Amino acid sequence: MAVRTVQAMRENSSGRGLVVVDVQVRVMESCVDSAAVVARIAGLVEEARGKGIPVIWVRHRSDELVPDSAGWQIVPELVPAPGEPIVEKTYGDAFAETDLSERLAEVGATSVVLCGAQTDACIRSTLFGGLHRGYPVTLVGDAHTTEDLQSYGVGYSPEQAAAVLNAWAAWTRLPGVSGSVMSAKEVFAG
Repeated sequence: MAVRTVQAMRENSSGRGLVVVDVQVRVMESCVDSAAVVARIAGLVEEARGKGIPVIWVRHRSDELVPDSAGWQIVPELVPAPGEPIVEKTYGDAFAETDLSERLAEVGATSVVLCGAQTDACIRSTLFGGLHRGYPVTLVGDAHTTEDLQSYGVGYSPEQAAAVLNAWAAWTRLPGVSGSVMSAKEVFAG
């Protein structure tokens, strides 16, 4: 493991890690614009791999997302490559009681590029969880999605949820760390 860690740190000169959260069959079934978001995430994954930026997958488990069930699986359009870590979580924040920090350290990632689902739950929680743990987090503004929760009394649309979280990501500053937002086209450009 130590040799792989040193090699990964040398290869990951950018210090970034792409973290793909909860792009699971059952989650994406209820999300708006899921096909387009999955396509953008697929492009991000391909670009990250091509640039030697590690990809870390996060998968949620709950009463509705039972391990090994069809709905718990990562969507078929996205396939983790051999050796890419899959972090299992039970809380919205992908850092909470998981080994995500250790997986980031193993691949030499000191900052996070974040995408996935759901905007107003696990993406929001992971954005702030990462920042509070000292990781600069770049939210890919057009590569996260959520379901329409207005029938549950939420007073905003999925599109408004995305716009608000993108603004929060861009405006959040903590001592020594900040958030940012970029589009899928620009996040790995240059």
